[in-house]
Amino acid sequence: MVLTRRIIPCLDLKDGRVVKGTHFVELRDAGDPVALAQRYNQQGADEVVFLDITASKEARGIIIDLIQRAADQLFLPLTVGGGIRNLEDIQQILRAGADKVSINTSAVNDPSLINRAAERFGTQCIVVAVDVRRNEWMIPGATPIPLPGGRECWYEVVTYGGSRPTGIDAIRWVREAEAGGAGEILLTSMETDGTKDGFDIPITRAVADAVGIPVVASGGVGTLEHFYEGFVDGRADACLAASVFHYGEFTIRQVKEYLAGRGIPVRL
Repeated sequence: MVLTRRIIPCLDLKDGRVVKGTHFVELRDAGDPVALAQRYNQQGADEVVFLDITASKEARGIIIDLIQRAADQLFLPLTVGGGIRNLEDIQQILRAGADKVSINTSAVNDPSLINRAAERFGTQCIVVAVDVRRNEWMIPGATPIPLPGGRECWYEVVTYGGSRPTGIDAIRWVREAEAGGAGEILLTSMETDGTKDGFDIPITRAVADAVGIPVVASGGVGTLEHFYEGFVDGRADACLAASVFHYGEFTIRQVKEYLAGRGIPVRL
């Protein structure tokens, strides 16, 4: 059976609104999350991701309200991430109507959270989001990733919205996350986030080759061709994008029709 590839719009949330930035900064308003999610539902999105990018305790009530509103009106899977610290946070978000939770910094700080969450809620609910930054100075034990032109680099996991380097090799981390019970990897490269220059293909392909669970490519879509490259060159199972959808450059339908025309199996 041929697995269809997924197209996933991502809604970054701040104080109950959708925002979009470049390299994780310079945020600007992009609209109401439930209204946008409804639009993507109608256009044929396969899933929607809500990421609460300023997820302090004060914002938790806002995101729970949004999840409940969205879950009442959407007929597609909803993944929620941002500021999830423990099993109680995960339970609260799933109870509000989310289908999956995405954990990032908390999983790096305490890898046992992945295993405990998968055991309690099921592997299919647990997405491990991995933010990475390219390092061209190789260190002992890092996985060398080939770049165009014959160079090599390694990719470092970063946390706290890309602000804190960890020294952790991305390939080692995604393998550990899979072994711990992650059902999916959501990979964002800070090299390409918000640039519209395309996905970071070298790390996307390396992660997809390193694990046996689905990999969602994120960060950098600017053209229809970029989606195709994410699937074919990056070997991703799903492609996630934000601004090209939020600002009406493409509809989900346009992306899927383009991909179908180039032989990528999608749900139309």
